[in-house]
Amino acid sequence: MMDIWEQTLNWQPSIQEQNQFQRLYELIIEANRQLNLTRITNPEDFWEKHLWDSLRGIKFLISASKIKGQAEDKETIKIIDLGTGAGFPGIPVAITVPNCTLNLVDSTKKKVNFIDGILPKLNLNNVKATTCRAEEIGRDSEHRESYDMALIRAVATASTCAEYTLPLLKQGGLAVVYRGSWTEKENIDTINAVEKLGGKIESIEQFNTPLSNGDRHCLYLRKVASTPEKFPRAVGVPARNPL
Repeated sequence: MMDIWEQTLNWQPSIQEQNQFQRLYELIIEANRQLNLTRITNPEDFWEKHLWDSLRGIKFLISASKIKGQAEDKETIKIIDLGTGAGFPGIPVAITVPNCTLNLVDSTKKKVNFIDGILPKLNLNNVKATTCRAEEIGRDSEHRESYDMALIRAVATASTCAEYTLPLLKQGGLAVVYRGSWTEKENIDTINAVEKLGGKIESIEQFNTPLSNGDRHCLYLRKVASTPEKFPRAVGVPARNPL
């Protein structure tokens, strides 16, 4: 897949990164027998729908890391991944972007326990895992408005994802919302929700997966003002009644 990495991301993983990706795949396949972590188990599907898809959303971050190289003055980027499941997109991001710390959040304890167990095997010292609901961590003073970036993939409607992510971001921070297809109605609903939450839609990128030609979009939401204290709303409300 090296040519495809280069063509689509203008980047290729190092030998160490390739080994970590391979080890991640092996660990997930092994644990999947008991935990049902993912339905994506074919190697090519795993590469495209988990690894490539995770990293395509933060292509700009890979490019910046590549340009800076090993410079000593690289600032550490504080990232949170909400609804991480088996660790996507957070673990591939942690492997690829060395100047970051990641908090992988999921409400399912068994998934968080799995992540805790594999982090040492992947030599990832820049990652921790937390069992929590997005609505709860967004109201926690330790986490609220403390992250540079928030990632959220395959969790809920875009407006709900905005309500989960924007309260966690510092002013100027960025939420990356991974989507499949995208409609004009979703666009209008999301614009209205994001404005209420102190953000704006900075850009929407459309692209296709390189093997199966699947339709993908990434929304980039910039935090431009403080999120009102009433957000996020109580557990379950953002999903049941999106802004």
